[in-house]
Amino acid sequence: MLLSPSYRLLADAVLLLHFAVVLFVVGGLLRVTVGNQLRWRWVSALSFRLAHLVAIGIVVAQAWLGQACPLTTLEMWLRRQAGEASYGATFIEHWVQRLLYYEAPSWVFTLAYSLFALGVLAAWRYFPPRRGR
Repeated sequence: MLLSPSYRLLADAVLLLHFAVVLFVVGGLLRVTVGNQLRWRWVSALSFRLAHLVAIGIVVAQAWLGQACPLTTLEMWLRRQAGEASYGATFIEHWVQRLLYYEAPSWVFTLAYSLFALGVLAAWRYFPPRRGR
């Protein structure tokens, strides 16, 4: 059985993973558009582009289906197991959470995710991925 501090550390790790996924999704589109302008070949690699497309696809599907992100669900479960009722207990939680969680109606996020996904699809059209090197 895990002790309460272990659950807290796992919850912080999930929060950091969540933040990394957000950076990958948002930064991925930026890298594709800027990287193609700068002729960075790796930003057009099929594996990178497919991973990016799948990531935003999952986000949009969850939003349209009204489902919570599994990373958020896992993090909150871990926090409950640690006996925490809310955020703000650690440095990592406090600062990283401010970047990830916003208060707005769910339709605002669904719209934002959908528009972002359209941007990803437009990048596929204007900067098609390439196989191999």
